[in-house]
Amino acid sequence: MDEIVAEFIKRTILKIPMAEMMTILKAWDFLPESQLQTINFRKRKESLVHDLVMLCEEKHANVNDAALLDIIYTQFHRHQKVWDVFQMTKEPGEDIDLFDMKQFKSSFKKILQRALKNVSVTFKDAEENAVWIRIAWGTQCKKPNQYKPTYVVYYSQTPYAFISSSRLRSSIPLLGQALTVASKHHRIVKMDFRSRYLDSLKAIVFKQYNQTFETHNATTPLQERNLGLDINIDSRIIHENIIEKDRVQRVTQEIFGDYPQPRLEFAQYKLETKFKSDLNRGILAERKEPLRCLVKFSSPNLLEALKSLAPAGIADAPLSPLLTCIPQKRMNYFKIKDK
Repeated sequence: MDEIVAEFIKRTILKIPMAEMMTILKAWDFLPESQLQTINFRKRKESLVHDLVMLCEEKHANVNDAALLDIIYTQFHRHQKVWDVFQMTKEPGEDIDLFDMKQFKSSFKKILQRALKNVSVTFKDAEENAVWIRIAWGTQCKKPNQYKPTYVVYYSQTPYAFISSSRLRSSIPLLGQALTVASKHHRIVKMDFRSRYLDSLKAIVFKQYNQTFETHNATTPLQERNLGLDINIDSRIIHENIIEKDRVQRVTQEIFGDYPQPRLEFAQYKLETKFKSDLNRGILAERKEPLRCLVKFSSPNLLEALKSLAPAGIADAPLSPLLTCIPQKRMNYFKIKDK
């Protein structure tokens, strides 16, 4: 094991919290459990890392082994990345081919290596027919930088891929080409949809939760439905307020459902409109460039926050479709222009 691999493994292990150390090392499955049991995990972390690196050296760990450990760490801490969603399409009328994961990996790797002399590609199979791909980019003259990789999560036989945001934007076209060719698609586009919460992006893209978008004019008479009121409610509350609370609760449930919402941190809206006035005077009336405005809603759990607005009396029900359509449209970047 050379010094570069040893340093790579050392840096990766140093990132792992002590509470997760044994779990991640077992998931790595590189060091036998019998060897791990000989390690004192209560000692100082620097000393522990030294002992683990020595064990890796005895087993002649290579770059691919170290990259697998980094993938496992990233799987445990996927929320530390920002994930973009990419959608691929086939040509109209194109037949659906049988998917072969081994062929996909081989094709993906060959495309990158033919285009770029120095690139390191590592695969790790995951649940739900997914594969995690770690790409460390180099140049024609420099070795791959193992500390600034790009991660891709691809679910076989689907048109979607989730890619970690990277400063190496020049690598995205090549990465997109490798994905489309290897998965036997024709075209790939970046969706206006990103988040730190990979599982929530997947749930929304694959519609893996029971969200419904119904109309708000329910026909069930009020007296036939349970208002869900507290039995200790103040009797002085007037009947109209009870009816309104029930309506707000019903409309909110129709839009968001009665289950936890997928977790997103923000939604961004860019407005672009021309100034309109019946008066033929003023600075804005002569302006040819459109007025631009950006509004960003942020929250640790944006959809849950939006769901609570109307019942809390902060907003009217129903909320604007621009806010409630996020899961349906599978996007949280919006551009609003004049028709």
